This record gives sequence, C-alpha cells and structure tokens, in this order.
Amino acid sequence: MDGLIIVDKPAGWTSHDVVLKLRKTLRLKRIGHGGTLDPLATGVLLVTVGQATRLFPYLAGMDKTYSGEIRLGLATDTYDSQGKPLGPEKTFFPKEKELAAVVASFVGEISQLPPPYSAKKINGQPAFKLARRGLQLELQPVNIVIHRFLVLDYAPPLVKFLVECSSGTYIRSLAHDLGQKLDCGAHLTALRRLAVGRYTEEEALTPGKIEELVREKAFDRFLLPLEKLLPDYPAVWVDPEGARAFKNGARIGLGQVTRVVLAGSRHTENIPFRVFSEQGRLLGLARFEARDKFFQPELVLGSGQTD
Repeated sequence: MDGLIIVDKPAGWTSHDVVLKLRKTLRLKRIGHGGTLDPLATGVLLVTVGQATRLFPYLAGMDKTYSGEIRLGLATDTYDSQGKPLGPEKTFFPKEKELAAVVASFVGEISQLPPPYSAKKINGQPAFKLARRGLQLELQPVNIVIHRFLVLDYAPPLVKFLVECSSGTYIRSLAHDLGQKLDCGAHLTALRRLAVGRYTEEEALTPGKIEELVREKAFDRFLLPLEKLLPDYPAVWVDPEGARAFKNGARIGLGQVTRVVLAGSRHTENIPFRVFSEQGRLLGLARFEARDKFFQPELVLGSGQTD
C-alpha cells in the first residue's frame, strides 16, 4: 500500500496521534506525516504511506493556507491559548486602520523566530523539551514568505484572519509578533489549515471516516496513489530502456524520453521532474542537467520492480 492520505486532524490530537491511529487502522508501520500541526489546530494533515514516505521532503515543502483567530492584549509563553500569560492583560486595542497597516507589513519575505515551545531542534533536542525545563533557548531566525495575510473580521480583542505562507512558517509566531508590533501583546486562539499545496480541506477525511472506509475496503476513496502526487511538478515519460536505466540509478538521455509535461509546474528550474514509465507508473524524481542534456536520478522509488 503506497500513497497519500489527506487527513482532517481533529482538535486536541497531535500529528503523531494521527499517525498512530492510522498505523492501527491500516495495520501498517510505514506511515509518516508531513507538516506538523499543533494539538490546538485542525485541518489538512498529509499522511504518507509506504513508498510515499520517501516523498515527504517534497510534500512538506509546499505552501500552506490557514484561517484562524488571534486575541490581542495578552502574550503567552507558548504563543497560543494553552500557554501562561507573560504579563497583565492590556485593555487598549489598535484602530482597524493601524491593525491593517501592521498586518500588511508582514507580507513578503520576512525573518521569523520559531516559538520556544515548538518541535524545532536545538542541538538535536526539540525546543519545547528544553523550554519545559526552564532552559534559555537560542533559537535561530528562519526566512519565510507570507504570500497573503488578510484580516477577515476585527472585533477587539479578536482578529479573524487568513494566511497563505511558505513551508516552515509558524502561525503562532506570526500572532505573537503581531502583538509585539502593535505593542499590546497577542496570542493564537484558533487555527485551521485549509490547504497544503493543491490538497485542500474539501478532500480531507477524519480518522474516524478513514477507519470506516477501511472496514468497507474502499481504499480508493481515501488513498491517493503515487502517480497523483506532486501534481505541480513537471513530468517526463521514458521508454523501457530509460525505465531500466533509471531504476538502476543511471541517468536518462533525451533519446529515452517519450513525453514531457511542464504545464502547471512552478519554478521548474528549482524542482525535479517526476519520472514515469510508459505504463504510467511513477518511478521517482530526476533533475534535468541542461548543460549535458540528461536527467539525473534524485529519488528512485521501488527499485528492483519492473513493468
């Protein structure tokens, strides 16, 4: 069983809770998740099964879309409603124009500091474990991109918002930093991930629904096959000789390519090509070396299998 499951993570569950549940439901061990969601959050969590786990770095790198709610007037140590207050609650709040101007200042490429209570590793240990022990953390800022940051509703002290951002963005940090810039403090009170790349909440299923479909043996209703993954990546189809070469880790020449599709792909020069056999099986990923005009394997799936 290889493929991707788009899960609608329930509130209160960790991302690892979802993986444990699906391992039990599917009776499989080779299951992982891409793009951790905090227990407070709900929404789209990509879960990889079998060979798809090897595509995790590529799936995790996709842009993400969130909706949520920020409470102004109080900062917390976790940057969300589950943390301890970092001082007395403020009773003054910015005007709508001031809020809009500060929100707009976050759009574009910015440097962001991860929350102290996060899974970010410091010397091999998650930051939240060190923070719980009261240790001073030396978190490093990360460059991220905020494509859109919209205020959907403002009823002080609550701000309902929509964010489209690059992978690696912490929405809790965004909420905290907004409060710092407004000089009133703020923390995240609700968060829902609406999309990861093209995978949206409309396609997402709860763990309970997936369990129901497994009992019905309706695997095609929740498991996306390898061939449907990374749809924004360019693709090439290769002849049998090219397929054999690729499976053995050898490069593919243009003479072995029977079809190329670039439509729908973004930043083609920075991402690999999906490589398909003539029968339509996803063989893996390859980088195009323009100077020598060949495709160099980057990831070979199911090596040793033949069509």
